[in-house]
Amino acid sequence: MKSTLTDLSRRAFVERFVKTFLGVSLLPGLGRLRAAGSSPRARAKSVIFLYLRGGLSHIDTFDPKPGRPEMGGVRAIGTSADGVQVSEWFPRLARQMHHISLVRSMTSTQGIHELGAYTAHTSHFLTPTIRHPALGSWIVKLLGSENRLLPGNVLINGSPQHPGSGYFPAHLAPLPIVDPGAGLQNAALPRTVSEADFARRTALARAIGSHFVQQTPHRDASAYLKIQQEAAALMKSEDLKVFDISREDERTQAAYGPHTFGKGCLLARRLVEAGVRFIEVEDDQNWDTHNDQLRAMRIMTPSADQTMAALLDDLHQRGLLASTLVVMATEFGRTPQISTVTAGRGHHPGVFTWWAAGGGVKGGYVHGQSDAIGEHVAADPVTMPDFNATVAMALGMDVDHIEHSPSGRPFTVADKGRPVTALFA
Repeated sequence: MKSTLTDLSRRAFVERFVKTFLGVSLLPGLGRLRAAGSSPRARAKSVIFLYLRGGLSHIDTFDPKPGRPEMGGVRAIGTSADGVQVSEWFPRLARQMHHISLVRSMTSTQGIHELGAYTAHTSHFLTPTIRHPALGSWIVKLLGSENRLLPGNVLINGSPQHPGSGYFPAHLAPLPIVDPGAGLQNAALPRTVSEADFARRTALARAIGSHFVQQTPHRDASAYLKIQQEAAALMKSEDLKVFDISREDERTQAAYGPHTFGKGCLLARRLVEAGVRFIEVEDDQNWDTHNDQLRAMRIMTPSADQTMAALLDDLHQRGLLASTLVVMATEFGRTPQISTVTAGRGHHPGVFTWWAAGGGVKGGYVHGQSDAIGEHVAADPVTMPDFNATVAMALGMDVDHIEHSPSGRPFTVADKGRPVTALFA
């Protein structure tokens, strides 16, 4: 405990030092390293990671069981993919199913929200001894970003529990966007600070900070200075306009929807166009449907259906879907049985569904299956590390590449996960 407090104290000191002397609000997550090289088999250049927080019911969404009592009266409907059905709650996404690979055999042992979400993002179990980097931080560390001024890793409407860059340097953490409709805030000089004043402050910070970095072994000191340098460059760049979704025409904005998730996905598409490598968008709804399953789905699904369908269609129409891997993830599924007490479904990590579209994956494809009632994996189990390894492979990353934590422990991007090659055409 003593060493942990010491590390936290050092981290706080470094952060206060840098913020005090830089004279500009920090934009975390702007760092990128030179690309480590990508496989010639790589199809995807960018990833949009859609996270539906709370544990999405697979039976009520993408793994329906037609005619079964477990459906609670919800119908299954046909889709644009031959022989593939989804629940009636997703009529718009059903028309985009020819782009999607459903993985109906996802499985996990983590049935608590925080633990499941952590594994979904990092491929590791949450432990008190180390904080693992999220997938986006791995990707920008090894591949960099195609745009040298924009952040390579962006988190829109993310949870405070997001693991961020973990044991990687702070400049690899995602840039957090709380309100995707408000543009990139705190990205301009205060009115009271002139360009000349800023230049003098920057020079002073560089003079003092460089000596400080040389004298301290703490990695976050150099990381924060790197963040400052890149933030200053971005402040003067025309690329800031990419964060302003009001530049889109009214028809496009209406297609995505006026809610946070819709605005976030529209921003994600703009960021992909600008060369950003990894964008995570978290739905602002909570899919933890312990109570009144049918009512909750009736309220939540219209906006999610609208937004995800609009994103896939928009990317396709702009010729971006082939090079953009869109992923939908959640921390676990929900029980096949609907409670007679709460009329809701409980946590169920045994089997659930994630999906991917674009980026070289097959469209209109179903991988794996659950049993007749959606309680267990019946064929081809896929773990969260397996799926994350698949994302890495789609980008051309070496899933066996080793990075070491500050303590010297070796890690790979998806732990022991192996890519699901059957998803690729």
